[in-house]
Amino acid sequence: MILAWSLGIVALVTSFAWQANGMAEQPGHVTGIGGIFVKSKNPEALARWYKEVLGLDVASWGGAALPFDTPGHPPKVSWMAFPDTTDHMMPSTREFMVNFAVDDMDAMIARLTANRVPILKRDDTDAFGRFVWIRDPDGTKIELWQPR
Repeated sequence: MILAWSLGIVALVTSFAWQANGMAEQPGHVTGIGGIFVKSKNPEALARWYKEVLGLDVASWGGAALPFDTPGHPPKVSWMAFPDTTDHMMPSTREFMVNFAVDDMDAMIARLTANRVPILKRDDTDAFGRFVWIRDPDGTKIELWQPR
């Protein structure tokens, strides 16, 4: 299944979070996120950044397939719409934010530091886990999350 987002229609955030509620029970409902697709002025450079800085296994076709059965990966994916007046995605001017679950926040922070990626904010005390916020080269805000 392919999910394409129309960036001008709704402020969208994708965050991987533990949630108690299940998906809709009736037939004909969404069963999950099949992909995240973004526009870029330089897609090859952006893919290289995601591979080198965040460690995504970017394949020859230019994208990465992220398995849901990785040990320690959260069992659910969240979708949430924010009011168009929110500052939650700031300082990005993009209308969405991407959340990636990580296996080891300390190792990820070391990787970011080695690649001179500025950390916008860090929270090690949240009940859901540890968080770090950064921006990619296109200015998209990224939330990195290590679940508790």
